[in-house]
Amino acid sequence: MANGRTLTHDAKPDKLVEKGTAVTRVIDVIDALDRITGGRVVKGTGHVNRGTSPFVVTKSSNIPGKAITETPGLVFGDVDAVVTKLGVSMTLTESQLELCCALGIDGVVCHHPIADAANSGGVPLKNYLSLYGISVFELHEAFHGLHPGLSFIHGHKVFRVDIAYGGVPGNIVNVGKALPEVRTLGDIVRRLREFSGIEDEMSLLETEREVRRSSAIQETNACTGPVILNGNEETPVGTILHIFPHTGFTVKHLEQVLSEHPDIDTVLASISRVKPDHPLVSAAREKGLGFICGNTHAMEIFENGLPLAFALQELLPGVEVVVLRERVTATPLSEAGNSLIRDYGKQMAKTYLIPDRR
Repeated sequence: MANGRTLTHDAKPDKLVEKGTAVTRVIDVIDALDRITGGRVVKGTGHVNRGTSPFVVTKSSNIPGKAITETPGLVFGDVDAVVTKLGVSMTLTESQLELCCALGIDGVVCHHPIADAANSGGVPLKNYLSLYGISVFELHEAFHGLHPGLSFIHGHKVFRVDIAYGGVPGNIVNVGKALPEVRTLGDIVRRLREFSGIEDEMSLLETEREVRRSSAIQETNACTGPVILNGNEETPVGTILHIFPHTGFTVKHLEQVLSEHPDIDTVLASISRVKPDHPLVSAAREKGLGFICGNTHAMEIFENGLPLAFALQELLPGVEVVVLRERVTATPLSEAGNSLIRDYGKQMAKTYLIPDRR
């Protein structure tokens, strides 16, 4: 305990605060997150609240040693630590931690859960975070269902939200009516490209290709735009079933929700997507439903991250809020980096990594 408040961990980064200025501390960020989520944040450690909060969820693929427990709230930090600059992120990476250190960001609110080593360069979180004086928070399931933004961006007004459809935590199902200006699948495609700034993403990619003298570089958002799998741009849209395939939505779930809402004529998959030969696509086709894949996880920093960031800025006016967005590219090995670093890579491989040449 510290001043009657629970410490989640023992990191205590030193902060110099100008005399007379308003001070925001980690506890204030926790309170803001609790207000944003309507009381879903854990006010201590996950061990204390496990079993009492539906948002403290352990997820496992039954791969030995890879399970993780989500604990919405403070993951690492001292409740009395000062926060001057707050980053909002989807998924924490070591690249983001290095950027945070360089920019003086002392707190990061992540949507996705955070795990030792996986989100900290292969080392325990406390080693990395205490070294740079960074407090981190997570929300994930506690943030789901709080705003209708994903539905709005994808062209419909949601009238039903279930964040654990079929009893599966995180299996989110939205059902909504197409907005007046959205009449066809083509309207959804055009709307998504405009909201997501796809033309700007394409321009960035072309510029990078020129600078790096590689026409083969590819980038996530340039490769994963909206795509129609059943129907065409003229296919009418009325009632939309909005799903997120990676959360565990199955054909059985599809049949169940169609029995509950027989007027559904369109299936829309976003955050993650399915391939054209996926059973969900086949089942939808058999039932005469349009099927469209919308934005991927790469755009969620805008869809979920921006509303969260603006809410934090409103509730914590003394804190500078920045958005941490990662841009992922793929480059052929023969064109990766510059000639000097490629020669280095070849030499290390030939000298040390190919067994018969050691």
